[in-house]
Amino acid sequence: MTEPTGAELGKKTAAAMALGHVQGGMALGLGSGSTADWFVRLLSERMSQENLDITCAASSKRTETLALECGIPLRPLDDFDRLDMTVDGADEIDPKLDLIKGGGGCHLIEKIVAAASDTLVIIADESKLVPVLGAFPLPVEIATLGWETTMRRIAEVVGDVPLERRGAPVLTDEGNYVIDCRMGRIEDAPALASALNAIPGVVEHGLFLNMTSRALIGSADGTAHEVLRA
Repeated sequence: MTEPTGAELGKKTAAAMALGHVQGGMALGLGSGSTADWFVRLLSERMSQENLDITCAASSKRTETLALECGIPLRPLDDFDRLDMTVDGADEIDPKLDLIKGGGGCHLIEKIVAAASDTLVIIADESKLVPVLGAFPLPVEIATLGWETTMRRIAEVVGDVPLERRGAPVLTDEGNYVIDCRMGRIEDAPALASALNAIPGVVEHGLFLNMTSRALIGSADGTAHEVLRA
């Protein structure tokens, strides 16, 4: 494999740093996305080299496929009482370690897996650090039944018309639609999360608030640093 450069090197470096928090015997949640893919590959290598006994739950079909290809043992999330740790990526990370996730449309299961974990560790390249959330479109997963009505209710909350991905409704792994809300800037993320949660037809949104224990941030020069929740 060609050695990554730029943002990809930052992703790989952050993923490698996350391995320092992994111990044999753990039950791990595996996130989704390009940065989480790096963690899955590196975890597989370490498990093979050190003969580590680790069992994982995947947060998407994409991650499940990659983990199985890499020889990582998987079990359904419901088989675990708790997960010791979940390692996942993010689309935006603010100074409080609140997140926007769901660019890949997997945020429903990602949030369920993260909430079932004692610790959520976020890995990302430095481009994902933002002073305030909202430049990245906020993904919202909605039920297919009455979806246009739900979009109108969401528009009343976000102040603009939500956009369908690629110009048409996109199905998630769970058979729902995912739409994007182009906020620009989210002044009050908790209030927005509550308002979206109150709309019938909204299954889940991509705001991950007060869930992250630490973020491991990789740079294009191959270094990484840790940011802890204050």
